Amino acid sequence: MRPPAAPLALAVGAGAWELTGRLADASFFPPLSTVAARLGELTADGELLGSLGASLVNLALGFALSLLGGLVTGVAMGRFRRVEAALDVYVNALLTAPTLVFAPVFFSLLGAGRASVVAVVVTYAMFVIIVNTAAAVRAVPAHLVEMARSYGAGEWQVLVRVVLPAAAPLIMAGVRLGVGRAVTGMVNGEMFIAVVGLGHVVTEAGGHFDSAGVLAVLVVVIAVALGAIALVGAVDRRLNRWVPDTARGAR
Repeated sequence: MRPPAAPLALAVGAGAWELTGRLADASFFPPLSTVAARLGELTADGELLGSLGASLVNLALGFALSLLGGLVTGVAMGRFRRVEAALDVYVNALLTAPTLVFAPVFFSLLGAGRASVVAVVVTYAMFVIIVNTAAAVRAVPAHLVEMARSYGAGEWQVLVRVVLPAAAPLIMAGVRLGVGRAVTGMVNGEMFIAVVGLGHVVTEAGGHFDSAGVLAVLVVVIAVALGAIALVGAVDRRLNRWVPDTARGAR
């Protein structure tokens, strides 16, 4: 029986980190055991858990708004050429723009609070969901839509019973990308706009040259990202149970 690949890869990575940190003997790259001890200290004094809770609220609000706006706009762009022609240039411009340049704008309009951080999360996540959703809807085979119309289906029935189920696998691929970008936006927003959450802990640790503290928070951020992606993956598998395993590239 083959050992599980993911735990084995994590064990190898942890061992390489510990060995490299000890051999390098550099203050800016402490070994994993030192980072784990610092993580325990931050957890014990309650600072990390309180910051994690604030960050998760920012992430949940931002991603929920991104998901709603991304799916509605993406479906509209994929189904209606006039909507696509009107919005395509804006969506692609905002998708490719360096997102943090909008942080001062949000700070000026919304203040140094949760609203600005949520706005940054939305800016990071929503446009990639829009682009993937629009592409997924456009990729639905035309003969499926024509068959539904030949049986008298209206636009709403075509959308709900034909287009969305057929486009769901590609849409969920975009949602996976979006949740990863949402985590990045959460940390960046908290670091550059608001003195709350995990971004605040990273800023404080960096200001005191506490490399172990910075890497400890980085480990927590990665765990949050992997957990969010795993949650979206579980939803994906439930929604797309009809897709054969061979089509998912199962090994």
